Amino acid sequence: MHVVTTIKEVRQQVHEWRREGLSVGLVPTMGYLHEGHASLIRAAVSENDRVVVSIFVNPTQFGIGEDLDSYPRDFDRDCTLCAHVGADLIFYPSVGEMYEPDAMTYVEILSDMPRQLCGQTRPSHFRGVCTVVAKLFNVITPDRAYFGQKDAQQLAIIRRMVRDLMFDVEVIGCPIIREEDGLARSSRNVYLNDAERVAARCLSKAVRLGQQLVEEGERDAQQVMNAMRRLVDSESLARVDYIEAVDSLTIEPIDRIETGTLIALAVYIGTTRLIDNFVVES
Repeated sequence: MHVVTTIKEVRQQVHEWRREGLSVGLVPTMGYLHEGHASLIRAAVSENDRVVVSIFVNPTQFGIGEDLDSYPRDFDRDCTLCAHVGADLIFYPSVGEMYEPDAMTYVEILSDMPRQLCGQTRPSHFRGVCTVVAKLFNVITPDRAYFGQKDAQQLAIIRRMVRDLMFDVEVIGCPIIREEDGLARSSRNVYLNDAERVAARCLSKAVRLGQQLVEEGERDAQQVMNAMRRLVDSESLARVDYIEAVDSLTIEPIDRIETGTLIALAVYIGTTRLIDNFVVES
């Protein structure tokens, strides 16, 4: 496994692989990798001849007062994980490599997709996400790119961007990976103290409750959301940001639960904002 830090280097390597007729998978990350990221890399390794993992804490997707400066970082640990699960190349650029000092061009979806769910309180977040992912697609030109279902809104937005801008890349969503107690794996879990870590279980408990109600035949979205909110509200260290039911493709709010409905929540545990979700399969 190799590590490169410049666009020129990663393009040269991908070009050599292309000349050999090899397929290329990309796993975009912000580092501080965990088992969720490892599952994405394993999926990419199983479906491609070569796999690139990008590690870049993208400043344009952080808003004022968010945790850009404190976002957890451990590059040596990340390299060890990538090598262990079979990545071939890490692209580890600086901010200056990815953004010119006078950069004025961004990629933005102009529908309500980025304004729903997380976009309600993070209005510039998905513009930053789309911009950096478009840059990575342009630089690396992968055949396939892998994203986690935990960030379901991000996954839907990237799929729409790929469709609208005609990127020649297959976007693949991979299942949420959870801790033994159900908490969805996240780099931000490291922020939680012991009491908060216990309290954070309320997210996955709410997801399981929502799934159970749907399996039992409840199709009124408000009823399911209300039950999930009551469960989260019963945890004193938790504060709901949102609990919403939307179409998983368009992120438009819905009243009646159908196949393909995404029920997503964001909850503050202390000062740490965590997300979770499930998609109705039938």
